[in-house]
Amino acid sequence: MNKHLLSAVSVCCAAAITASGPAQACTGIAFEAKDGTRIQARTIEWSGYDLKAKLAVWPRGVKKTAYTPQGKNGKTWTTRYGVVGATTVMDEFITEGINEKGLSAGIFFFSHYGSLAPYNPKKAAKSVSDAELVPWLLTNFATVDEALKGLKKIEIIPIAAADENGSYNTGHWRIADATGRSMVLEITNKGERHIYENDLGVLTNSPDFPCHKANLNNYINLHPGTVAPREFGGTDMFSFGASSALLGLPGDFTPPSRFVRAFFFLHSLRQPADTYAAVTQAFHILNAFDIPLGSEFALDQQIPDIPSATQGTCVSDTTRTAFYYRTMYNSQIRKVDLAKIDFSAIPYGTYDLDETPREEIKDRTF
Repeated sequence: MNKHLLSAVSVCCAAAITASGPAQACTGIAFEAKDGTRIQARTIEWSGYDLKAKLAVWPRGVKKTAYTPQGKNGKTWTTRYGVVGATTVMDEFITEGINEKGLSAGIFFFSHYGSLAPYNPKKAAKSVSDAELVPWLLTNFATVDEALKGLKKIEIIPIAAADENGSYNTGHWRIADATGRSMVLEITNKGERHIYENDLGVLTNSPDFPCHKANLNNYINLHPGTVAPREFGGTDMFSFGASSALLGLPGDFTPPSRFVRAFFFLHSLRQPADTYAAVTQAFHILNAFDIPLGSEFALDQQIPDIPSATQGTCVSDTTRTAFYYRTMYNSQIRKVDLAKIDFSAIPYGTYDLDETPREEIKDRTF
């Protein structure tokens, strides 16, 4: 099998499993605007090399067959719903996407925790690789409930090689629908499935979702705003600047720190009025999680020649079924309105996310 295919799961959510290399770094948020617009948004990071991400447009009625370690001989299905999303590494591997019914899904790397059972060739016909689970979900189901029922009927398998401990590392998944319901699927201990209701509106990487939720208790002292002046020990004390009530908010790029930071940013957000405000606010929040490329490498390591570790940011409007994105090459927000696509006629394909991989700088003249 193609060597890029074998390594795709390890980079599908832009994350490495070694401490000396690039670190896992995807950050996701979800919220609702006053007009009912529901948003699912996330970053996609990988600092090892350019993921060559593309924009995928999948119509209805296309026959698909999943990969296994033996080749393309896994579960076969026909796409029921049209899908738009962002791929990484290979055109079949949609990392983040949305379908025409408002179901949204994405994979976030789950280093040291995600653990699949070995592939069983006798179950090839019901096997879907972890790198293809997002498109399988999006092309088959309209709601979270439907997706959860469907998941019971398949084997989720590795196509990447086992690590030095014999474990098959994988991601965990966020699955959300147009009602705003959002679930986290995690697979640990060589195949144990765990499903959690995501009532926090945040997802990053390792550790598992319950650990992230419990860790928030370590920051019970934090709250938005500025601490009022006070006298203590005979000394008048005051804040040097705004947001001093959040002093102690972790600022590093580890998954637990990003989870805490995203939680406080999200839940101190003034609720946006409408779709435009919600979409732009999602991008503004995720600006805080853009990772400068060199921060993931030791001083004696070579830094790849790409603009950013944050290779893409995606925002899905699950209410009006639209997919927005920007890339490390172009911070212009672009939109694909699924309601304007005839998924019974449009051809199956992938397209470059950027017409030109270069940030446009406009001159202002006076």
